[in-house]
Amino acid sequence: MTPQELRAFCLSFNAAVEDFPFSPEISVFKVMGKLFALSFLDARPLTVNLKCDPDEAVRLRGEHEGLIVPGWHMNKRHWNTVTVDGGLPDRLVRELIEDSYDLVVAGLPRADRLRLDRP
Repeated sequence: MTPQELRAFCLSFNAAVEDFPFSPEISVFKVMGKLFALSFLDARPLTVNLKCDPDEAVRLRGEHEGLIVPGWHMNKRHWNTVTVDGGLPDRLVRELIEDSYDLVVAGLPRADRLRLDRP
């Protein structure tokens, strides 16, 4: 997955936006003001921080040692740093991004979730 593909996929979700609250180099992808992905798109290797169920996070780190690690500068229980261009199948990376988005949406107030469901 290239940086352009990563950006496009993150922005393909309903109400997803890209923001730069930390610096112009760090892309923060949000839904309804809540972070679901963070990446320095010019970094090599390309990585992305993603929200994850705590039990799933530990399992993924064990199965993909070195490619999925505790979230850099994030709550290590709930966030993983995923190496996007380091050998993981693109399908898995897409699933992890989608799971992160879904976890964040599930934590939104009901009114916000209902707004997202409207066509």
